[in-house]
Amino acid sequence: MTQKLQDEFDSSVENAEAWMKAIQERLRINDNTKGPRSALEARLRETEKIRALEPEGNLKMDLILVKADAALHSIGEDKKHEVLSKLKDIKALWEETAIYMTHCHSRIEWVWLHWSEYLKAQDEFLAWIHHMKVILEPDIELQLGLKEKQWQLSHAQVLLNDVLNQSVLLERLLEEAASLFSRIGDPSVDEDVQKKIRMEYEGIREEAQSRVKLLEKITKEHEQYNANVNQFQLWLNGVTQRLNCCIGEETKSSVEDKLKTLKEITKNIRSGGKKWKHLENQCAEVIQNTSPLGAERMKDELEELRKALEMLKLLSSEEEERLLKIQESESAYELQARQLEADVQELRKDLQRLENYLDPGKEEKTEDEFVTLWRKCNATRAALAAEESKVERLKAQLKELLRFSPDVQPHADSVVSAIQQYESVRGKTSKMSTDTETQLRRLFQNPLQDFEQWKLSVQMLLETPEPALAHIEVALAESSQFKEKLMTLQLKKDLLSSILGEETAKTFLQEVAEASKEREILHTGLLQSKSKLQNLISQHKDFDDGFAPLQKKLSAIKAKLDLEKEPQPDLLGKKTQLQRLQMIQDDLAELGIQMEAVEKLVQSNTTHRHEMNQLSSDSQALKRSLEVMIKQREEHVQKHWAYNDKLSDLQRWITVTTEKFDSYQGADEEQNTEGRLADLEKWLAEFPDKEVQLHLVEAHGQLVMENSSPEETAHVQAELDQLKESWRSLKEKAAGLLKKWQLNRPVADKKKNIAFVDSRWMPGPIFPHLDMYRNHKQETIEGQHSSSHLKLLHDFEEWLQGENTQLTKILAVTSSSPEEIKARQSKLQELQSRVPDGQSLFEDLLDLQPFIENSEDLEDLRYRWMLYKSKLKEYMSSPVGDSTQFTVAKRSGGVCSFLRRVCWAALPFQLLLLLLLLLAFLLPLPYSCTRANNFARSFNLMLRYEGPPPT
Repeated sequence: MTQKLQDEFDSSVENAEAWMKAIQERLRINDNTKGPRSALEARLRETEKIRALEPEGNLKMDLILVKADAALHSIGEDKKHEVLSKLKDIKALWEETAIYMTHCHSRIEWVWLHWSEYLKAQDEFLAWIHHMKVILEPDIELQLGLKEKQWQLSHAQVLLNDVLNQSVLLERLLEEAASLFSRIGDPSVDEDVQKKIRMEYEGIREEAQSRVKLLEKITKEHEQYNANVNQFQLWLNGVTQRLNCCIGEETKSSVEDKLKTLKEITKNIRSGGKKWKHLENQCAEVIQNTSPLGAERMKDELEELRKALEMLKLLSSEEEERLLKIQESESAYELQARQLEADVQELRKDLQRLENYLDPGKEEKTEDEFVTLWRKCNATRAALAAEESKVERLKAQLKELLRFSPDVQPHADSVVSAIQQYESVRGKTSKMSTDTETQLRRLFQNPLQDFEQWKLSVQMLLETPEPALAHIEVALAESSQFKEKLMTLQLKKDLLSSILGEETAKTFLQEVAEASKEREILHTGLLQSKSKLQNLISQHKDFDDGFAPLQKKLSAIKAKLDLEKEPQPDLLGKKTQLQRLQMIQDDLAELGIQMEAVEKLVQSNTTHRHEMNQLSSDSQALKRSLEVMIKQREEHVQKHWAYNDKLSDLQRWITVTTEKFDSYQGADEEQNTEGRLADLEKWLAEFPDKEVQLHLVEAHGQLVMENSSPEETAHVQAELDQLKESWRSLKEKAAGLLKKWQLNRPVADKKKNIAFVDSRWMPGPIFPHLDMYRNHKQETIEGQHSSSHLKLLHDFEEWLQGENTQLTKILAVTSSSPEEIKARQSKLQELQSRVPDGQSLFEDLLDLQPFIENSEDLEDLRYRWMLYKSKLKEYMSSPVGDSTQFTVAKRSGGVCSFLRRVCWAALPFQLLLLLLLLLAFLLPLPYSCTRANNFARSFNLMLRYEGPPPT
């Protein structure tokens, strides 16, 4: 009986497994959305049939559970593991098959509905295109007037707005076609069909735009024409009104004012002709886009405007001829009178200008000013001779004016007054010219008279034994002034000839030449006297100027040297002091060079030579003292350097040796004592030499302290004390170590210790693929984009596969004892603890979706990640797992209790589905693509859906 139950269970499992694999094969064949609509519909019907077989699969599973329950009651404990393992595998296979059935059918059904909604929207859009073609196909009708054309333009703009508003629907339609084509690959929604729809829409849009542009142009032309006609009419009325005012009898304006106004009106009328011609051309253009009746009205209106303009032209020309005749008869006398008055005024201006030009002024004048005035008089006399012809012409014009009118008394008085002014200016010019010549003769004689007086004074100065330098310089300055004056007279040969006459000017120039020669002789004697006096004065002045700075500089150098005698606090101060002393030595050498230059000035002066000898002896004494001080400071610096070097070397050796001994003290006593003792003895062998070096350092320190300041002495003493203390401490450590190791040496020879290094095992990373993924993520942040994105996707896929494999292994192990159940539960919890990290990494991977070319791989990875999470969550929800179902069923009463628990667990989910279905029925469902919001009619929303197919 037991074997029969076992065989029945195995047979039912095998039948169910074969049935499930056949179902999966059928699903795999139909799990494809590519192809024409008929093929997609056939696959949809096939998946519906396959999905209808789900109750049959549930019955087979129920049968297997019953067989398994009977077999587990009758077989022994050793075979229960095999039955439970088969039961678990067949349950997992059925669960996978059921999920595959649902997903495959939902995916194909979603694509089918998507396609149906797209076709409906496409048909509506194509119908709209046909309707617009019918509307836009006829040509534009010609209208009667402007108002009709504006109505026609408004209608065309409404059509254009309708066309532009359809562009949004077109873009959504093409976007949905591209999305649908990527899923089905059918030629009915390929790129050629999309381009054809777009081209048809663009043709409609271009036609509507061109119609609106043409109507706008036509309307604008008509509006501009009407505005120009109204403006021309207003202008015509204004010109007519002005012409009537000019012609009327009641006006009191003069003839000239009337002619001026009439010319302006005539000019406006001529410009009006151009305006009318422009209106005529514009009317011809507007008539082309106007109906015949409207064109006739426009021509009649334009002809009336032309007739009104011609009438204005005729009236204007007649009035202008009448006024010109009146003006010619009145203007003859006035023209002659104005000409005479203008000539009189011009003559008066010229005479007044000449009179002002000759104004001599009241102040005293120089020679150049008298020459300028004499030349002005000559120029004025010539100008008055030229003005005499104008006076005669005025007399002739006055006689001519008597023929037009006997009343010319005002003009005669003006002519007589001008002639009297002419005679007055001519007499004044003649008198001023005579006076100026007299003054110039006197000025030309003055330099020679002054020179004779100066010559006598200079001769007396040169005959004096010891003349004053200031008097000689004054005489030289006056000599230069006389030279300039005499040369100026020689250069004015032409001027002198014109004023004095040829003979007199020649005699005068000979006297000037003789005076120039005498001045040159006297000037040479003055220069020689001045040179002798300056040589004597310069010798005294140069010595005083050079000797005083040398004394000051020597005193400054002595003061600097006295300041440098103080001892310095440290080595840097000593080096700085040595540099300052060297700079003082350079200053003293420069002073010696300057003293040599001054000594050349005192060759002939005993007093000055004695002063220079005293200054030179002081400089030499200071130089010797400075050299001694520099030598001492150099020795002090060298001693301090030697002390610092030896001190630092010994301190460094003591520090290294102390650290070595400290390391020996801290080490284990059982280590290589023999080797360390040898090292210690080697270090101790250096101690005598270092002790000698210590005494040398102390000796150098004493030398440094002898030549240092009290602060530096205290510092050096502190360094020596610290060095002695370090040396004493080092010797004590060395003695202690040596004594200690010598006592322990026999024991150390008997022991051989082997050191073991305890190395702790450090577990490797639990998530190898996650670590690799994080590394690649960091590389992505640093800039490696295109190649690292695909690597990230591949690494996450491998990690998910590894996690799924671990979960399968955990579920495959049968857990019977509480310890095994607890261990299994801990492993599941470990997998669950890694889910948040995986979710975070997967979200980061979704952020890189724009860089991943194959979005289908990412959607497949999303699907597998959701399956893994749901599977892990399901097994985590039942702590004892499927392996304990037999025990649970046994305690609760068998299969009925198990089914009751399954129904109880599924009840909340079923209630939620019913609630959603009720809400869907309550939503309004008008037949409109812009308002639909359910699954069957979700055209507007589903066009923007980018996620995986709904499940």
